[in-house]
Amino acid sequence: MVVDFFRKKNQTDSVMSDMEAKQKRYEALVQAYNRDVYRYAYWLVKDKHIAEDIVQETFLRAWRSLDSLKDEKAAKAWLITILRRENARRFERKQFNLVDIEDHSVADVNSTSTEQQIENEWLRRQIDKLAPEYKEPLLLQVIGGFSGDEIADMLELNKNTVMTRLFRARNQLKEALEDDQERGQNNG
Repeated sequence: MVVDFFRKKNQTDSVMSDMEAKQKRYEALVQAYNRDVYRYAYWLVKDKHIAEDIVQETFLRAWRSLDSLKDEKAAKAWLITILRRENARRFERKQFNLVDIEDHSVADVNSTSTEQQIENEWLRRQIDKLAPEYKEPLLLQVIGGFSGDEIADMLELNKNTVMTRLFRARNQLKEALEDDQERGQNNG
C-alpha cells in the first residue's frame, strides 16, 4: 500500500513535470512566432479582427498538437501551415455575403518619408493584384522568410512549381513598375 502511494505520487510528479515542460515549450513558441504568424494572417484576410481570431485558433490548435512538432526548426512553417488550414476552415464553416468595399491597409509606422509610404502602398496594391497562386508563395517568402523547399511543403507543391510561381510573381511586379514608370515619363 505504501509502495502504491509512492508509485502514484511519482506518476503524478512525472505528469506535472511533462505538463510544465509542454507549457514552457508552447510559451516559447508563441513568443518567438506570434508576430510573424499574425503578419501573415493579416496579409491573407486584410482584417485585423479576423486575423487575430485566426491566429488565436492557430495557437490553440498548436497547443493541442504540440507533441507532433518534432523539429523545433520547422516550428514557423508548422504554424503557418496550421494558420492556412484554419483560414480555409473559416470558409468551410460560413457562407459570406460578398460586397465591394475599399481595401484597408496598415500604415508603415517605421517609414518617415512620404515618398517611401507611397511606394510601400503601391507595392501592397500590386501584390494584392497578383493571382493567389503567385501571391501566396511570394508572401510566404517575403513576409515569412521561408525557403522554396519550405513553401513547397506548406503548399503541397513541387519545389520547381513554387520557384516558377515566385519568378512569375516578381516578373509581374517588375512589369507593373516599368509600366508605372513609363506612364510617369509620358505624363511628365
